[in-house]
Amino acid sequence: MGSPVQKVEADNDQLLVDRARLGDRHSFDLLVLKYQSRLLSLISRLVSSQSDALDVLQDTFVKAYRSLNTFRGESAFYTWLYRIAVNNAKNHLATRAKESRDISVDDEGSSELSVLQDLAAPEEEAGAEELQLAILHSIERLPEDLKQALTFRELEGMSYDEIALAMHCPIGTVRSRIFRARDHVVQEISQKFPGTFSSSSSQK
Repeated sequence: MGSPVQKVEADNDQLLVDRARLGDRHSFDLLVLKYQSRLLSLISRLVSSQSDALDVLQDTFVKAYRSLNTFRGESAFYTWLYRIAVNNAKNHLATRAKESRDISVDDEGSSELSVLQDLAAPEEEAGAEELQLAILHSIERLPEDLKQALTFRELEGMSYDEIALAMHCPIGTVRSRIFRARDHVVQEISQKFPGTFSSSSSQK
C-alpha cells in the first residue's frame, strides 16, 4: 500500500483521467504538464538524440490519450505512461536499426569512397541501437521487482533512498534487487554482444 501522499496523487490523477475520458482536454493537458519532464528524461536515456526523444514523447502522449479507456487504475498513471513510453522507444530503436541496415550503396566508380565514408556513422549507430534494444528487451523480461528497481536506478536516475521509498522496502533490498537485475542483463547481453560489458559491470 502506498503512502498517504502517493494515494492522494493517484486519486488526483484518476480524477483527471476520468474528466479527460469525458472530453475535457484541459484535464489531460494537466497530466501532460505533470509528467512530461519525467518521461522525457526517461526516453532520453533510451534513444540517441533529443529530437528523437521529443518525437517519442509526443507519440507517447498521443497514444495515451487515445487509450485512456484502457487505463483501469490498477497501477499508478505514471506506471501506465512509462510502459507506453518504453514500448514506443523500443519500436523507435527497432525502426532506426532496420533503416540503417537497409541503406543501399550505389557502387559507381569514383563516388564509392565518399559513399562508404557516409555509411560508417549509420552502421555504428545501428549497432548501438540494436544493443540498446536488446538491453531493453532483457530488462522487460526481468521479474517485476527486479525490473522496477533497475528501471528506477538506470532509466530514471533515482537514488537508492528514493527507490526504497517508492518500493516500500529497505535500501539493502533495493541494492540486492539492482545487483541481481544488472547481473542478469549483463550475462544475457554478453552472450549476444561479446565484449560489451567489463567483468565489473554488475558491481556498479
